[in-house]
Amino acid sequence: MKNKKIIIIFSILFIILIVGGYFLINYLKRDKTEEEPIVEEYTPQEEISEDQLRQTIVSLYFPNKETKELEPEARLVDIKEILENPYEKIVNLLIEGPKDESKERIIPENTKLLSSQLEGDCLTLDFSSDFLNYDKTDGKAKENLINSVVNTLTQLNEVNSIKILIDGSENEEFSEIYTVQELTS
Repeated sequence: MKNKKIIIIFSILFIILIVGGYFLINYLKRDKTEEEPIVEEYTPQEEISEDQLRQTIVSLYFPNKETKELEPEARLVDIKEILENPYEKIVNLLIEGPKDESKERIIPENTKLLSSQLEGDCLTLDFSSDFLNYDKTDGKAKENLINSVVNTLTQLNEVNSIKILIDGSENEEFSEIYTVQELTS
């Protein structure tokens, strides 16, 4: 008789837990759906101009003046300029240096890009000998220089690696074919 009472009590508690859990779950689901924002169509305040339609953003990598770690700098560029010769345009933006005052120039002054040629997915860049004038006393300067060029240019879908020439020939300082490296920040 006692066993029957215990079984009945546990059965009633079990049923109450099941029913209570069901209502609790439905209540919580209803609360979440009521909190979701209503999606409305966005209407811009002004029309997008023809010039704005022709621009795209590229990320250029420059070292931070304090930490010396490479950081991206977004630059708005006219698509027509990129379509004509994307590699030269982007490298020349790197040569010009950063606009952000917290970053510093990475490619040595007076460096010129003599040519660029894509062979398969490897982009060959031929720089003037001024490219070798990076700060050799800074142990990270060469690595940052390479990673700046590689990480900037491999944003282009067709480029997966970079080969660097100096005045039209291979240089022992930059003899490898470089691929994108993860940046630490």
